[in-house]
Amino acid sequence: MDRKITAPFDKKISQELKAGDYVYITGTIYTARDAAHKRMDEALKKGEKLPFDVENNVIYYMGPSPAREGRPIGSAGPTTASRMDKYAPKLLDKGLIGMIGKGKRTEEVKEAIVRNKAVYFAAIGGAGALLSKCIKKSEVIAYDDLGTESIRKLEVENLPVIVVIDCEGNNLYEIAIKEYCSEDK
Repeated sequence: MDRKITAPFDKKISQELKAGDYVYITGTIYTARDAAHKRMDEALKKGEKLPFDVENNVIYYMGPSPAREGRPIGSAGPTTASRMDKYAPKLLDKGLIGMIGKGKRTEEVKEAIVRNKAVYFAAIGGAGALLSKCIKKSEVIAYDDLGTESIRKLEVENLPVIVVIDCEGNNLYEIAIKEYCSEDK
C-alpha cells in the first residue's frame, strides 16, 4: 500500500503502517550515524539533554556528501542500520517513532520497536543522488565537528521509504524470504 505521511508523527500513524508499505515522508526528520549516536548515548548517561527532542521524530541513518552549488545537500543514501543497534532501543524508549536505514536489525531493536509502537523504514541503498532531491533544506544542529556525521535537521518532501519492521514486529525481510521459499516448492 502507498502512504503519504508527515513527520514528525505519532503512534496513531505508526500503528497504521504495515511491513511492505511504500511510504512517502514529508516534513522534518533528523540525521545521525555512529559517532552522533555514541555522543547522544554519552549525553544520556550523564543525564544531559539530547540535541533535539527525539519524541515522535524520525532519525535517518545518513551521512551526506558535500552539496553541489545550489543544492541543500549532496548524495543522501542510507547507512547500514545495524551499526546503530546498540543505541536504538534507548532512543526508542525515549520516544523515537521511526528510523530510516538499510539492512537488518537485531532482535533487541525489533522488541523496542514493538514495545514503543515505532517503525523501521528502509531507503534504497545506491540511490543517494535521487534521494537527495527529496531534501529541500539541511541544517547542522549538533556535533558540527563530526563533519558528515554531525546531526542535521532535514526538511524533506515525498522521501520514498519502505516499512521493513512495523509496530507489531512484522519484518518485511523475513516475510519476503518465507514467500520466496513457499513459491519455490
